[in-house]
Amino acid sequence: MPPRHVAVLHGPNLNLLGTREPAVYGTVTLAEIDRGLVERAKARGATVESFQSNLEGELVQRIQEVAGRAQAIVINPAAYTHTSVAIRDALSAVGLPAVEVHLSNLHRREPFRRRSLTAPACIGTIAGFGARSYYLALTAALDLLEDT
Repeated sequence: MPPRHVAVLHGPNLNLLGTREPAVYGTVTLAEIDRGLVERAKARGATVESFQSNLEGELVQRIQEVAGRAQAIVINPAAYTHTSVAIRDALSAVGLPAVEVHLSNLHRREPFRRRSLTAPACIGTIAGFGARSYYLALTAALDLLEDT
């Protein structure tokens, strides 16, 4: 089996994890999540690259850039989940399987957070398990790649 590479994209304000609303998002930092992803990928014979941006255009650009080197995407669009047609279109355009991930359960939050514009461009969504949501999303992406 060829090496598998997954791009992990973190949207706006996720750089503040660990201190931002810990009752909602937990106390795990983004660096800790990224280290956990690297460890889990390595244990499965895969690699990950992580990227965080507060800027929509940078996330769109990175989605386009990883198309040539990644076999799947794990993405937490954060607030752009509910607003970004551009991210949704980029995910559709590159044609890579993508898993949307959220730390909190969007359906237990404010009504405006319950609609995802990006989810239809993804194969699935994992939400509500804190940092573990990322690890479950990586597992799903790698399982999918193994099945194809």
